Amino acid sequence: MAKHAKLIAGNWKMNGALGANETLVRALLEGAANVACDVALCVPAPYFAQVQSLLTGSQLALGAQDISAHPHGAFTGEQSAAMLKEFGVRYAIVGHSERRQYHGETDEAVAAKAAAALANGITPIVCVGETLAQREAGQTEEVVKRQLAAVIHVNGHCISEIVVAYEPVWAIGTGKTAAPGQAQAVHAVLRAQLHHAASEHAAGVRILYGGSMNAANAAELLAQADIDGGLIGGASLKAPDFLQIIAAAA
Repeated sequence: MAKHAKLIAGNWKMNGALGANETLVRALLEGAANVACDVALCVPAPYFAQVQSLLTGSQLALGAQDISAHPHGAFTGEQSAAMLKEFGVRYAIVGHSERRQYHGETDEAVAAKAAAALANGITPIVCVGETLAQREAGQTEEVVKRQLAAVIHVNGHCISEIVVAYEPVWAIGTGKTAAPGQAQAVHAVLRAQLHHAASEHAAGVRILYGGSMNAANAAELLAQADIDGGLIGGASLKAPDFLQIIAAAA
């Protein structure tokens, strides 16, 4: 199966304000018109309506930073896939290391969230990655394969519809980045695992790199054989930086 265009997804995390959002999104719309890669903005839930309105008619897609595994009910503070759909959300990050770390999300919970997204036509961006202690103990491959295996187990029939994001936890927001070769090695492991699960579709699954990718290192990372885009944190809040990463992907 042929590869899709590269995907650059911005994760605003818990940042934003109505005025600043408008300035940022307008700058991105101007700078990223007619780009040859896919771009998504994963924004905090209170800003869905604002950003949906700004993105209407553009190539840029709206994304969420989380999604509930449940369709509705007594789940205070959660947002269901159906709610996200009403705002035109096309991507949802699931299992980000911050959700795993601060909210106790298990591999099984992440798999259930991915299933809820897929059932509603939303593309889950499934995050996997090891901590520094795990890397130093030589457990990187074991950890990322376990995290992805849970998602494949629950969603095997439509695993070709997901996006995977490899985010070494030790390189998120720290300024440390996996060297291109280090990142490529883990991406190749994930690609082989996807190939085993969905042989004819594995090449079409986009595997993003998400550990402190920025304007300076994006081109070198994106040149690697199995790196199909980026999940961008801090740099996605600065229009010039994010546009430079988009240009490197295009």
